[in-house]
Amino acid sequence: MPIELPKPIADYVAANARLDTDAMLKPFAADAAFLDNGKRFEGHDQIRNLFEEEVIAVKAIFTPDAIRREDGLRLMNGFTYRGEMSFSECPNRCSSRAQ
Repeated sequence: MPIELPKPIADYVAANARLDTDAMLKPFAADAAFLDNGKRFEGHDQIRNLFEEEVIAVKAIFTPDAIRREDGLRLMNGFTYRGEMSFSECPNRCSSRAQ
């Protein structure tokens, strides 16, 4: 059963499922910061590069299956599937945070 997500997050998740970089970027403010694997990306240009190189290039699709609030943030857990994945590989379990 799909979980209910706030609209900006739902829009991002839907755009990610389509591997649509422009639509993935749309929910982010021009001065947004995005943390990925301990590295900080600031502003649309850096976030776009991250999406193009680390998401679109490997067809990584994040599918949240749980969301909760903690310290004013929305914490999402889910799986990231890679489009080039073989059937013998498992998806990666990951977490995301959003204000």
